[in-house]
Amino acid sequence: MRDDLLQVRAPLLNFYVLKDASGLHLIDSGFIGGIALLRRALKRRGWQGLPVRGIILTHGHLDHILNAAAIAREYGAWIAAPRLDADHYAGRAAYTGWARVTGALEGLGKLLLGFEPFTPVRWIDNGDFLDVWHGLRAVHLPGHTRGHTGYYCEALKLLFSADLFASYWIHTCRPPVIYNSEPALIPQSIAKALKLDLAGVVPNHCDRAEPAEHLARLVRLHKKISRREQSLPPAETKRG
Repeated sequence: MRDDLLQVRAPLLNFYVLKDASGLHLIDSGFIGGIALLRRALKRRGWQGLPVRGIILTHGHLDHILNAAAIAREYGAWIAAPRLDADHYAGRAAYTGWARVTGALEGLGKLLLGFEPFTPVRWIDNGDFLDVWHGLRAVHLPGHTRGHTGYYCEALKLLFSADLFASYWIHTCRPPVIYNSEPALIPQSIAKALKLDLAGVVPNHCDRAEPAEHLARLVRLHKKISRREQSLPPAETKRG
């Protein structure tokens, strides 16, 4: 990882802190224990005295937005988030198909974990530019949720890919079907991401591999998915 990029690690889920001349910006806000993990990570890096200016969300699943309102309130930070997941931030997201399982789990989680609904200061749409860090361009990568968005840094050829895929040395895969609102769109989103000029990818669900290794795994996953789709009848391919 770069000196101006910090990975806040937690079991199965990570989120990120970006440092620039103005202070710190988060990519997502973590899940259970995320605020304590953030403080600990900032202290270890020596960033605990720096202001948190903003929280940039990738999508509306609870494991990414649970702490957004609390962090924004504590640090006086703004929140920017994909417009198409607005219902998630308001705490009233509707799920269909297999994703109803996620909806039920999130409903319980919001009650038990004290989720605070919030309204972002800035709505993010595909192609929007955020003048933070080395510059981030929003890339709409739907499938996991309707508004699922990655953030591409052209200067560093780096993509924060959110939950486009999970990247572990023992297994690289698409998110399980129960977590995906429109699973048939995920192969298209992976292909879209790989059309970017990339030197590395930074997922949220991943091991400690370097961004270049995560990119190599995504390329292999894309090839695997493409081979599978080519071998399926048209009706099966359409269903994803």
